[in-house]
Amino acid sequence: MCKPYPYFLIIILAIIALPVKAQQRKQVLLDSYFNDEHMKDAAGQMISYHYKWNETDNNGFSIFKAAFKTAGATGIIELHGPPDPDVLGSADVYIIVDPDTKKESPNPKYIEPDNVKVITDWVRKGGVLLLMANDSANVELKHFNTLAEKFGIHFNDDLRNHVKDDQHFEDGAFTIDSYNPVLITAKKIFMKDICSLTITPPATPALQDGEAVIIAISHLGRGTVIAVGDPWLYNEYTNGRLPKSFENDKAANDLALWLIQQIPEKHR
Repeated sequence: MCKPYPYFLIIILAIIALPVKAQQRKQVLLDSYFNDEHMKDAAGQMISYHYKWNETDNNGFSIFKAAFKTAGATGIIELHGPPDPDVLGSADVYIIVDPDTKKESPNPKYIEPDNVKVITDWVRKGGVLLLMANDSANVELKHFNTLAEKFGIHFNDDLRNHVKDDQHFEDGAFTIDSYNPVLITAKKIFMKDICSLTITPPATPALQDGEAVIIAISHLGRGTVIAVGDPWLYNEYTNGRLPKSFENDKAANDLALWLIQQIPEKHR
């Protein structure tokens, strides 16, 4: 006759056997549809590039991806089609970076009213949305703003922090106050050639340069939105190229962790 398991062992086995709750998943989804630039690789094949998770050169987000892994993300993927309720329903964090202009893509995919509704509904239910623009010469702002304005945020048609060359990095410097709600460990960051933001309630500033808003946070329903006027955490400026006084690597870790921490327990 088999001996019964000790009571404590039965409890441990039962805990191990429990399914992982849906709200424990931390899925980070990077748009590769509105930002869909292509180039030829070494073999002459056309490939998608610029702000992609697995790009390890200066254009990529591989260091930002590593920051999300450190922050506890359980899935870090790219979306190469339009957002729909099913796709976003499995995501907790959605990132839209630098939507294409006609200069960047022969067939840019603009953010249309149906996209705005899907994304807004997803945020209202608890989604965490990161919007990263650029200076107005290098991003499609007209349609991007139709989404951002749903959260009280408007990307301005301006150019700030122009940095002429590597001898003028300080022209792109921001000193971070100790009470910044997002950038907890980074004390000095670098952003060049950015646009500012105009905000209305419920949006609030998270980083300012005098009166100019550089980063803003907003809320809708159970969800959270954060917007910044540049894709400033790509590898070129997080991999040690900057002078040692800049801490964009820490900022990448801070932002990734903050985004993960905003994910509410939500139904699936």
